[in-house]
Amino acid sequence: MKRAERQYALVDLLRGARRPWSAARLAGEFGVSSRTIERDIGSLQLAGVPIYADHGAAGGYSILREYSLPPLNLSAAESLAVLAGLALLESSPYQGAARRAHAKIAAVMEEEHRAPVQEMLAMMRVIDAVAPPDGAVPLGMLSDAIAARRVVRLTYLGEDKDGGPDHSTSTVRDVETMGLLRAGDAWLLSGWCRLRDAIRGFRIERITRLEILDEVPPPRDPTLLEADLARWPTRRLG
Repeated sequence: MKRAERQYALVDLLRGARRPWSAARLAGEFGVSSRTIERDIGSLQLAGVPIYADHGAAGGYSILREYSLPPLNLSAAESLAVLAGLALLESSPYQGAARRAHAKIAAVMEEEHRAPVQEMLAMMRVIDAVAPPDGAVPLGMLSDAIAARRVVRLTYLGEDKDGGPDHSTSTVRDVETMGLLRAGDAWLLSGWCRLRDAIRGFRIERITRLEILDEVPPPRDPTLLEADLARWPTRRLG
């Protein structure tokens, strides 16, 4: 994340927070050092953003509640649906963007809806049946790969007899990315696999290495993917 993007996200997070955030906790959230967070906050304060520090064991950084965006005029049910939907993306390639969007929505929610929505969210649980193995590619890299629209080189684990990842049968493949699929409890990176010379879906928890190459892939007929998906009950998200 670029510095300006991180600072915008930091303001959104603090604006929607109910308690102060320590520099160490913010650093963990954004994947940077505490020193970097302190520099960001100093820059924001110089720019007039009303961030202040509370000292003590429960202290940290907060932002004045008056410093907020206009309300979105969402109903309680609509706010719940949006926040719950974003929470479902925690195990997707858009994890980081979903967290930032969640903070923005929470920050501008109608005050009268805040408590009941948070109460309902606290009653929801998501069981991710497939956990990524040690060494799996960070989820954020996959969204970067798709946005780049280039050929990617990935190391992919095969499948064992129980349907889990098999480290003894990994392959290296060059893939022309075509999009994302949600299949049952798993996200798949779909694309033209040059090893198999066909469209394939790669479960993201089995991708252990990924490199974005400089090569721009040749145009592919989009109906190829549609034809492949015709075997399954699918729906578009946009």
